[in-house]
Formats: sequence, C-alpha cells, structure tokens
Amino acid sequence: MQIENSFIPVRGVGEATERRLWANGVTHWDEFEGEVVGETLAERIESFIEDGTAHLARGDMSFFADAFPASSHWRLYENVKNDACFLDIETTGLDSTYNDVTTVSVHRDGETKTFVKGDDLTADRLQTELDAASLLVTFNGKRFDVPFLETCYDVDASMPHVDLMYPCKKLGLDGGLKQVERDLGIDRDKPDLSGRDAVRLWNEYERGDEEALETLIEYNRDDTANLEPLMEVVSSRLHETVFEANW
Repeated sequence: MQIENSFIPVRGVGEATERRLWANGVTHWDEFEGEVVGETLAERIESFIEDGTAHLARGDMSFFADAFPASSHWRLYENVKNDACFLDIETTGLDSTYNDVTTVSVHRDGETKTFVKGDDLTADRLQTELDAASLLVTFNGKRFDVPFLETCYDVDASMPHVDLMYPCKKLGLDGGLKQVERDLGIDRDKPDLSGRDAVRLWNEYERGDEEALETLIEYNRDDTANLEPLMEVVSSRLHETVFEANW
C-alpha cells in the first residue's frame, strides 16, 4: 500500500469514509473526482492531494508522518523502502541514565553497518546515518532504542518512525522480536542468543575476549537486518487486511 492510496489524513475522513471511497473505485489520489463525498469534504481531499503530491515530489515524509495517525505510519514504507533505515542497538542494561550503548547496527538498501563503543560509535556517525533516512524502522525502538540514543548521544531521531512492535500486535504477532521471527519463519544464525547474552558478551569483550565482540556484532546485525523481511511481511499483511479487503 502506498501513500497515494490513503485518504485518512484529511480532516473528516475516518476509516469508514476511506473504505467507502475505495469501495466506490477511488483507490488512488488520481481517481478522486469528488462525487462520493460532500462538497466541503471533497475540497479538503483535493487540497490534501495537491499538498501531498508536492511533498512526495520533494521526498518529504515528515509531512505524512504528521498527517497520518501513528497506527498508519506503516503506509509510508512502500514509497521510501530503499531509503528506510532499519536500526537496532545493544546496551549494558535497560536504563539509559546508567547504562551504555555498546553496538548500533543500521541496515539500508541491502547493506548493514555496525558501530562499536570505543571504536567508531560516535554521535556524528549516528546522526549521519539518521539524516540519510527517509523512514526509521525499529522493533520497540520508540520505548528503547531511540530514547537510549537520544540520552547517550544527543542525536536527533525525530524523522518518521515505524516501530514494528505495534503493527505486529495488530496482526496478532505477540512477544519480542525473536518470538515474532519464529512465528513467521524468519531465520537467524544464532537463534539461541538473547539480550541478556548481549550484555554478557560485551562484558567478556571488555575482559579481552575479541571473539565475544564478533559474536555480539553478529547478533546485533541479525536483529537489524531481520527487521527488513519483518517489515515486508507486516506491510503486505496490513495491505491485504486494510486495503484489498475493502474494494
């Protein structure tokens, strides 16, 4: 589902009205002619389409992140999938005021990069990666990853953000990332490792075990790269549930 299939950002258009538009053959902005709704609402829709088309041409996703309900931010993905930044971090604990970020992995357009504390993990590096993204994709990142990075590195992560934990719950995919991966058949090289192991591996690395760092990096990279197939599944299933089922 693409942004141009959507009408819910318009004031006065809820999910029921959007479904009515789709059911009447108005499944794309280009197909809107105004007969399905009243004159005032038609004018609002036409104004939104005009503004939205201009923002799409500029690649400005912030306009749509502000316009769409948070629960519908997954609809932004298809338009910017090649510029989406999948992100996951590992830390020494759960509290950003006490604990440190140990590794950060970002995955974009088929490439995964990992930054390590004490080596190349810096605020400038992180900000460069975030600034290059049209959309940030995480799992539980709104409550964990982003607040940690903002606290520890003072980065600006205010770009449009899809936290996959929430649409997964909407689809009945409960539990943490590893459980959701198992439910969907998404594989990883070290399926038995957990967040607790990530803390242990960092501690072992600090005591001089270089192999522990290599394992931690592999684990973090799997967490990050696996967000892409998960996003594909989520967007596809929600497309079928929300869009295709209504026209």
